[in-house]
Amino acid sequence: MGTDIERQHTNARMSKIVRHNGLVYLCGQTAVGSASASADVTAQTKEALSRVDALLAEAGSERSRILSAIVHLRDISDFAAMNSVWESWLQPGTAPARTTVAAALASPGLRVEFTVIAALA
Repeated sequence: MGTDIERQHTNARMSKIVRHNGLVYLCGQTAVGSASASADVTAQTKEALSRVDALLAEAGSERSRILSAIVHLRDISDFAAMNSVWESWLQPGTAPARTTVAAALASPGLRVEFTVIAALA
């Protein structure tokens, strides 16, 4: 792949996918715009991870190739519920390096956001 940088779904502020040097970087994924955007953290986690799957597939990767993940939670008390979904979503033996932080998110109803870096397949 060399040193070329490829961007997809780009607007003035961001790209949803950036590929460079055998890696794929995804912008933060949330449930915004979906029916679960105002639901609990469990539903929002499922929706956001579904979006991660779709973007990784489009970029030429998959969840088992995630190297690093950052999880932003509006309320850290949602940690256990989010982890329950996260752990069932991960394939055995593929847990990435991960950081979880409490953070104010861009939209008031959002409970969780995932940002990942993965190796290309």
